[in-house]
Amino acid sequence: MKPLQNIITWDEKSLLIHGERVMIWSGEVHPFRLPVPSLWLDVFQKIKALGFNAVSFYVYWALLEGKQGRFSAEGIFDLEPFFQAATETGIYLIARPGPYINAEVAGGGFPGWIQRVNSTLRTSAPEFEAATDNYLSHIYKIIAKAQITNGGPIILLQPDNEFTYSARGFYHPPDPAFMQYVEDKAHQAGIVVPIIGNDAWAAGRFVPGSGKGEWDIYAYDQYPFGFECNDPQGWPTISADTGSSTLTTDLYSSHMRQSPSTPFSILEFQGGGSPPWGGSSYDQCALKTNQEFERVFYKNLLASRIAIFNIYMIFGGTSWGYISYAGGYSSYDYGAAIEEDGRTLVREKYSELKTQAQFIKVSPGYLEATPGNMTAGVYSQNTDVTVTPMTGNGTGSFFVARHTDYSNLNSTNYTLQLPLSSGNVSIPQLGGSLTLNGRDSKIHVADYPIGDIMLRYSTAEIFTWKQFEDKKVLIVYGGSSELHEMAILTLSNPLLVEGTGVKIERFGTTAIMQWKTSSSRSIVQIDDLFVYILDRVSAYDYWVPDLLADKKMVSNSTALQGQASVIINGAYLVRSVSIDKNCLFIKADFNSSSTMEIIGVPKSVSKLVVNDGEINFSTASDGSWVAQIQYTPVEFRIPVLSSLNWKYMDSLPEIQPSYDDSQWPAADHAYTNNTLAPLRTPVSLYGSDYGFHSGVLIFRGHFIASGSESLLNISTMGGSAFASSVFLNNTFLGSWPGDVATSIKASNYKVPKLYPGESYVLTVLVDNNGNDANWLLDSDSMKNPRGIIDYSLSSQTGSVTPLTWKITGNLGGEDYMDQERGPLNEGGLFAERQGYHLPRPPLCKFKVGSPFDGIEKPGVAFYTAPLELDYPSQKYDIPITFNFENNTEVSGKYRAILIVNGFTFGKYISHIGPQTSYPVPEGILNYGGENWIGLVLWSIEPGWAKVPNLTLSVKNPVMTGRKPVEVVNAGCWDRRQLAY
Repeated sequence: MKPLQNIITWDEKSLLIHGERVMIWSGEVHPFRLPVPSLWLDVFQKIKALGFNAVSFYVYWALLEGKQGRFSAEGIFDLEPFFQAATETGIYLIARPGPYINAEVAGGGFPGWIQRVNSTLRTSAPEFEAATDNYLSHIYKIIAKAQITNGGPIILLQPDNEFTYSARGFYHPPDPAFMQYVEDKAHQAGIVVPIIGNDAWAAGRFVPGSGKGEWDIYAYDQYPFGFECNDPQGWPTISADTGSSTLTTDLYSSHMRQSPSTPFSILEFQGGGSPPWGGSSYDQCALKTNQEFERVFYKNLLASRIAIFNIYMIFGGTSWGYISYAGGYSSYDYGAAIEEDGRTLVREKYSELKTQAQFIKVSPGYLEATPGNMTAGVYSQNTDVTVTPMTGNGTGSFFVARHTDYSNLNSTNYTLQLPLSSGNVSIPQLGGSLTLNGRDSKIHVADYPIGDIMLRYSTAEIFTWKQFEDKKVLIVYGGSSELHEMAILTLSNPLLVEGTGVKIERFGTTAIMQWKTSSSRSIVQIDDLFVYILDRVSAYDYWVPDLLADKKMVSNSTALQGQASVIINGAYLVRSVSIDKNCLFIKADFNSSSTMEIIGVPKSVSKLVVNDGEINFSTASDGSWVAQIQYTPVEFRIPVLSSLNWKYMDSLPEIQPSYDDSQWPAADHAYTNNTLAPLRTPVSLYGSDYGFHSGVLIFRGHFIASGSESLLNISTMGGSAFASSVFLNNTFLGSWPGDVATSIKASNYKVPKLYPGESYVLTVLVDNNGNDANWLLDSDSMKNPRGIIDYSLSSQTGSVTPLTWKITGNLGGEDYMDQERGPLNEGGLFAERQGYHLPRPPLCKFKVGSPFDGIEKPGVAFYTAPLELDYPSQKYDIPITFNFENNTEVSGKYRAILIVNGFTFGKYISHIGPQTSYPVPEGILNYGGENWIGLVLWSIEPGWAKVPNLTLSVKNPVMTGRKPVEVVNAGCWDRRQLAY
């Protein structure tokens, strides 16, 4: 298809931006999962430091149109600061606004009111298309304004998400009319950047030339390990039969069969996992998709000349409030390279990503090379090693080697036979053999230009190279104790200027160097080229920031070479570098006292400023600067949460005889458009039919007793791991405590003796764990209800007593009270309806009481306490986590909701888990003053229930160069006039 503008174009190899060929290396970030806009720049800087040049982001419709027809993207939901942070960092954006996003969010992105739409979702049914109109019109205008054609960072648009698989099966294709409808809405709003799709797998949907709804650029998603991480060390057998043929087919050939006119693109490739309630931890997902996974799988994609590559997720954040779907818990850490609390180097996978992305960044020949098929026995005689060639024409060839059995843990020796421009060569030429140590993969280069110097080959992998004013610097690395060899075309004799152990020989016009990798650095000089020889762990300490003095968007290609950057060794993280007159300004983080080496400083620069302070430095013999950075440990007190001034209130007054529910909405709908239609009850008792889509739902069923009632049969539905409790007046009848396998539960409760003619009330609590997703296009699974599905209050003779019902969820339902925190932050509990979970509640309404003492019987308690912090956040990044002690023998089974300054930041289920620790970012927490902590305790069993222990922990503080974090001022408690 013809581009609608001339800034972003494409061919079969890659995108071209301003006419320059660019590989897009992107990571997924969801702004709504980090509700602190001043931290978005921090995340972008950490992604840019990897060598990435793009971020892909979802927009969550349900947060922006909580009530049909009322769109609001303000405060923490305003995307403009997100776009500004991307521009400031020099990051392109891929916009993915849905309307459906999946993303493990409630409803898959759909607002709860969509359940009431009388048509099949994700189809071209007029009622559904009309329901998307208001959202699409608004969000597309916001995106259009931020396109690169208007000076913004957005370069691609993905309409809808994984529009691939019908509930009726693969051979019932998706509705092209709806895809065309969404694309037309985008173009009508002024979207002119290319449209890229993402098949759920390489199913060949909507490829260019396929007709209605076709995409400009075809892409798909791939998660070869799935989403559960119970066995972090076990790599499954992957075959074409499973639909996850990542390593068993030649992906480039497959792509060329499907979409030969567009660049090979994967818009979601596995960067972690999203285990369910009761499943594995995110630390296990980080191990499952660790640095070895990245070396094997990501380099396999590079061997296929992937040109648009997005890792899902690069930073996961938190499913705060009630934004998670029923299949996932509060954390969305994902096992990503950047942890939920913002830390980077804790997981080696972050550093491994940096080595790969920085290499591609300085290898423009990569996008010009032609991928070949995977081979065994061709480029290496050892058939245990598979080599995939990418042949170039003077701009570099690349040979990607891995174990033929990709999960092999053995160390395998091999040699290479490479077709160089000068003829075939057997490598290593100086004897010995190369080694693949276990789950590893290597990119060997040949005929690779370093400016005007030709690197004939290198078995050591390239981290980066730069052309400075008076020299070139090439950094290569290898695994510990590996033999490596490099050949350079030169008439000069190489000189070992630092280190030992490098064997150098000359053959005609070629100098050959061989070494065994060690932790000690060696440097070899050849003419004006300095080759830094490192081991992999040492390479992790190097950073190659871009100079973006004019904040201009710079593509990830040769434009970044020359004077576009310096090389820095020794910081924990380098955020940005700029030069103003004679000063070099560096923003960086340090977790210890460090020697910082700066390579390639222009001769016109004479001053060094690190994090706004001028630093003394010395100049090494090669011209590099060396500065000593002193890390000053920060002293602060970690509050003991059990010592806070806790206050308590009963948050289930509905079971008291004096409670008045006359202000509650009546449950009187005699119909529903839900999947469970027709109704099994006289009126609908589904929360979303009445505008209640989040948190705990409460039902009150009034009846006049006949005196013969003996049994209550009730079926409740709340999604995986949900719970329900039932009270008759203030008598506890029982609970369903929840398990991971049950989303709908039929329960039977004995009814005590009732008096004929007396009025009684059944109070039923149902925990809505989030609406289901709608991944199967026409399944309408998002409409699966939350609430009471069926009930019968009956006698032994079979007579049934009728009930009249009231229902509530969050106060106001879709006319939600808290506009700042949005429509999915509150549930239906009394404390939430009154707003007592917000900062500075009226303590006169509370009693003295602590969650560590708990309550003596089933019910719901709410606790609140002020928390003062005095942390030096202007200078330090100090990650804070709330931790529950998992001890059901002490506490009994209970559910807890953690609320920080009015933000619902975690749900804890004592007997299911797995989550016990809840990071809360600065900005939600005020590090320099007053905070309010709220805790809901839902006791679901007879007897005492208490929180055994809740502690605050602080991870290692990092001395930081990030911009100050602004506290999100979302408002304090104010009397709600209509609260009941």
